[in-house]
Amino acid sequence: MQGRSCTLLALCAIALMLVSPASASQLIDRNAQGVRLAVNGRGEALLTYRAGGRFQHVLAWGAINARYPTTGAPQVRFRKDYSGRGRYWLSFRNECRRYDGPKLAFLVAACTAPDGSYWAVQTWQTPLPDLGMTPWLPVQRAWELHLSHWSGALAKIEAWTDWVYDGRWHQVFGRVTYNGQPVHGFTATRVGAPTDGYGRLVYLDTYNSRYGRGWRRENAFLLHNPTGLFCYGFYPFDPTNGYPHPPGYPSTPRGPGNGAAYRITVNGPGVTPDVTITVPGLHDYNPNNPADVAYERQQNALLDSIISVDKQCRRH
Repeated sequence: MQGRSCTLLALCAIALMLVSPASASQLIDRNAQGVRLAVNGRGEALLTYRAGGRFQHVLAWGAINARYPTTGAPQVRFRKDYSGRGRYWLSFRNECRRYDGPKLAFLVAACTAPDGSYWAVQTWQTPLPDLGMTPWLPVQRAWELHLSHWSGALAKIEAWTDWVYDGRWHQVFGRVTYNGQPVHGFTATRVGAPTDGYGRLVYLDTYNSRYGRGWRRENAFLLHNPTGLFCYGFYPFDPTNGYPHPPGYPSTPRGPGNGAAYRITVNGPGVTPDVTITVPGLHDYNPNNPADVAYERQQNALLDSIISVDKQCRRH
């Protein structure tokens, strides 16, 4: 009974974090084809592409890097003009130089601006449904197009795995920082969708799990305020209890989505690039294996060392 009660408490805690896929502040469009990036010496970028059967000429300007979380000012974000500012796009002078910045995931195009700053376009399937479900709506299959502009460091994801509830369940935990400062927001809906420009979701994918071969979306959840931490337990979930699901879908629990590996992706703070890392999964815990016992103690100590004032990640 004790294990079952712990599981139910964990399910309730995670249910509070369920969110629908959210758009990044630098979202430009969806399902764009033939994307071209141009940058001039005035701090402007021009994106040319085809989407929804139309050619688009989108200008973006007015933002670089990110502010650290503060209640005194909004997070930086681009100003955008989807008309190309009339015929301005026709005379746009491209001064892009060869990109020599850090390696980026999901990259479509990147360049170095005349002032030495970087611009990049990334695309990935942000809105995939949770619990490894196969998308049943077109919006869930969409490839979002994100634009970034930065100089200096990118956001950093650190992530580790361990077991929780006396080894019964698998967990992934970690933190996201930008220039050494935690990435977090201040306000969110009751189900964990950020409502300010600072909040960022962690998109967690699992590889070769009981959901099937390849990568599947396990869940998306909010980075904690003020620590930038996250901790996620892999439990069986009722897909009809707070999760988007197809009409008539049964309430049979799905999961746990333990995988051979986990991919953690976060939209960069402000207008910095999206970042991702992959960590290996774990085998099931064996209390009679000294190596497992030692690893669990080590990971518990690691979690305790970074937890600070966070009250949501104290479960071992």
